[in-house]
Amino acid sequence: MNGNSHLRRRTLLAAAAGVVAAPFAAGPAFAAAPKVYIDPGHGGTDPGAVANGLQEKTLTLNIALQTRDILKASYSVDVRMSRTTDITRSLAYRTDDANAWGAAIFVSIHINAGGGTGFESYRYPGTTGTTQRLHSLIHSNVLSNMRSVASVTDRGQKTSNLHVLRESNMPAVLTENLFIDTVANANLLKRADFITATARGHARGIAAFLGL
Repeated sequence: MNGNSHLRRRTLLAAAAGVVAAPFAAGPAFAAAPKVYIDPGHGGTDPGAVANGLQEKTLTLNIALQTRDILKASYSVDVRMSRTTDITRSLAYRTDDANAWGAAIFVSIHINAGGGTGFESYRYPGTTGTTQRLHSLIHSNVLSNMRSVASVTDRGQKTSNLHVLRESNMPAVLTENLFIDTVANANLLKRADFITATARGHARGIAAFLGL
């Protein structure tokens, strides 16, 4: 009788432990997908930089849409974009929209101009910690994926007092993906495989930061 009571007590305790443990085990399935805000630079009446038969607004949208699609196809993530077509968006709209949505991170995609060459990226001056880690992971992943297609100069991780970096409430990074007015860079930007590699680099950097 005592043996049966002891066995029954152990069974009940095990069952109780299972009830307690179950919500923790199931926790990740109920966790909200991280919110990623992607901002294709320029658009609509603002073409951005124009040279060598290319427009910055078209290139940034192409990279951003592919980045979104790669993220959503590969990970459990919620992605919002400042624009998904060729429309005009103010700088204030971009950061206000991301802030109101409660984005976890903000990534703005641009193409450089000014006669240089290569890839560089930016965060707001004085930011460290989480923002610096996002910056480092996106920079290294974009660069390595670009280099899977062609040789690309690393212009470094920089800081700048840019609106989208200053006014966003979350860790924010802006990328400058080659120079539209340098012929060798423009020729790469005309290649579909290079654009896809650039998008994949953005997606992988974001995923690495979020631990996806």
